[in-house]
Amino acid sequence: MKIKHTLAPVGGGLAAAALLGASLAGSAQATANPHWKSSESVSAANAKAIAQFWFDNNGAALEAATYVEEDTTKVDKLKSTGTATADTKAGSVAPTGTTTSTSKSKNVNLPKTIGKVFFVDQDGEKHWCSASSIQGKYANLVATAGHCVYDTANDEQLMDNWVFVPGYYQGKAPWGIYVGKQAFVHYDYSVYEDYDRDYAFVSVYNGVTISKGTDSKRHHGSIEVEDAGRLGDNVGGQGIAWNQPLKKAHYVFGYPQAAHPDGNKPFTGVTPKWCYGTTTAKTVGSAAKKIEEHVGLKCSMTVGADGGPWLLKYNSSKRVGYLNGVTSSFYDQDENDRVDYISSPYFDGETYSVYTAAAAVWSGKLV
Repeated sequence: MKIKHTLAPVGGGLAAAALLGASLAGSAQATANPHWKSSESVSAANAKAIAQFWFDNNGAALEAATYVEEDTTKVDKLKSTGTATADTKAGSVAPTGTTTSTSKSKNVNLPKTIGKVFFVDQDGEKHWCSASSIQGKYANLVATAGHCVYDTANDEQLMDNWVFVPGYYQGKAPWGIYVGKQAFVHYDYSVYEDYDRDYAFVSVYNGVTISKGTDSKRHHGSIEVEDAGRLGDNVGGQGIAWNQPLKKAHYVFGYPQAAHPDGNKPFTGVTPKWCYGTTTAKTVGSAAKKIEEHVGLKCSMTVGADGGPWLLKYNSSKRVGYLNGVTSSFYDQDENDRVDYISSPYFDGETYSVYTAAAAVWSGKLV
């Protein structure tokens, strides 16, 4: 079993004004942390400019973004490691914003909560990951993979121009753009590059949409925006669960786009896809990323789906369930150069601690 540490908010432009630590019981309290400097959260004025950056030229920046590209030509193989390490009692927080469907279609109804997070890296490149709105105290919380918030290879936070766009489709933001205010990752991930903690929770400002009558092709900085309300009020929020037993059925959602290692490219990244299956009976590991305590699930989604939610007890008619993982890594178990398994960190009491710290952050309106 790995030695577990405390949590820390991500540094940089959207870091907390005061660094946070958390006990396994989930209560967050201020503490000094030698690994990160504190900074003010992004101002409402700067957040508005960030939203305009992505809105400019009919969402050209959104369409220009590419998935976070790790090495997609080689995928590792999962190895069984042992049973899940439940550090506290199992628990859950219920979802909100249920949407009842009267349709009797046998198709799976996609949750309104899913979308893409967009950001700009240190080289000025625009990227995206999959993500989901989840329940929080202020209806303003997004869950995604840690590597969609923090780049361990270059030791840098990825929060510059970070936004969440639920229901994203071809440059369109049907429920508005939600600018990130403060991101939280686990201390082990940001400091030790521990992919067993590859998850992140980000508080976001109220969404903004382009004001009616505004020409979206006008020069950057001139677009008028209006308040779209809180994220959770618009699309709902998935619940969250931790210290759950393995061998449980999950729906996994995401926007896969990368080709399989053999070059076959069945996904476009334009529309969300889903997988359904039962998680592995034991936790799994990967030598390539020093993963020791992930949960595996059979699924052919490729890179681009990373950060997407793993939903336990998903109700297709209400379109909500309990977040019990996020897609972190991709594997080829059959050794035929095709992705056939994905994995997520195991959500335990420390995950809940990171979540509670993020869920307590109030954001507010931009306009």
